[in-house]
Amino acid sequence: MDAFLRGLPKAELHLHIEGTLEPELAFELAERNGVRLRFATVEELRAAYDFSDLQSFLDLYYEGASVLRTERDFYELTLAYLRRVAADGVRRAEIFFDPQTHTQRGVAFTTVLDGLSRALDDGEAELGISCGLILCFLRDLPAEAALATLEEALPHADRLLGVGLDSAEVGNPPERFAAVFERARAAGLRAVAHAGEEGPPDYIRQALDLLGVERIDHGVRATDDPELLARLVRERVPLTVCPLSNVRLKVFDRLEDHNLPQLLAAGAAVSINSDDPAYFGGYVGENYVATQRALGLSAHDMVRIARSSLEATFTSAAQRQALLAELDAYVAAHDG
Repeated sequence: MDAFLRGLPKAELHLHIEGTLEPELAFELAERNGVRLRFATVEELRAAYDFSDLQSFLDLYYEGASVLRTERDFYELTLAYLRRVAADGVRRAEIFFDPQTHTQRGVAFTTVLDGLSRALDDGEAELGISCGLILCFLRDLPAEAALATLEEALPHADRLLGVGLDSAEVGNPPERFAAVFERARAAGLRAVAHAGEEGPPDYIRQALDLLGVERIDHGVRATDDPELLARLVRERVPLTVCPLSNVRLKVFDRLEDHNLPQLLAAGAAVSINSDDPAYFGGYVGENYVATQRALGLSAHDMVRIARSSLEATFTSAAQRQALLAELDAYVAAHDG
C-alpha cells in the first residue's frame, strides 16, 4: 500500500516553498550569505520544530526564511523540493510563496520571482512536473501592504497562477482583504485562501463570498458548521487539507483524530498536501502514507483523494484530462 500511495499520480496544491527549507540547507545558505542563526547545529534547529500552535511555528518559519537572500537561494530551494516530490508521484505542483516575508527584509520582489520561476522551468524539463506559482499575502499585515505587493506583482502576472492568503489566521479575517482580491481577480489571477484551520467556519464563508476564492486551504473547521459543509459539497469547492501539519500545530491532538473521514463521508472534494514539510515531519508522500494508516482509509479513498487533487488544479482542461488519464492508467495497472 505504501508504494502504491507514493506512486499515485497526484497534485500538491498547498505547499509553502519557504516551508521546504530543510535545516541542512538553512545552515548552508546562512554561511553563504553571512547570516547568523541562533542555533549552533542542524540537530539543534531540527529539535526546535516542536510547536504549540500556528504562531509558534510562524515565529521560527520567518526566522528561517531570513537566510534566503539571492536568486540562487530561491532557485536551489525550489529545485530541491521538486526533486524530492518527484519520487512521491507529484505530477503538478501549485506552489505558494510569500514575497512580503522577503521584500520587508530588503530582498527585491524580482529576485524572489526570478529564482522560483527558473527552478520551475528547470524542474519541469528535468522531472516532468507541471508547476505554477501562487502569491500569498500575509494576513497579519495591513491590507494596504498586500495591495502594494499586488501592484508590484501585476507586471509579472504572466508568471503567476493566482493569489492566496496565509499566515496567522485568528483575528485576521478574510474580509479585510476583499478589495485586494477583487483587484487580483480583475487582473485575471485565480484566488485561494487559508481559512478554517485555527479560525472559525465563518472565515471559510468570508473567503468564498468576499474574496471569491476557488479553493479553500485547510478548511477542516467546516465540519463545525453543517450548513457550510453542505455548501462546500454542493458547490464542489476543493479543500486542500494538510494532515501532518494539522497535528504538529495542534489542530488535532493525533492523526487518528483527524476529521478527514468525516469530510470524505460528506462528499467534500479533499486533497492531501504537506503545507510546510521541512517543519511538519513529512512531504506529500509521507502525508498520504501516514494518513491512510492512521485513519484506516481504503485504496479507493486514497485514489479519490488523488483524483480530487488533480481535478482542483489551475491548469488547462487538456492538461487536467491528461493528468487524470495518467492516474486512471496507474490505478488500472495496480488493480488487484
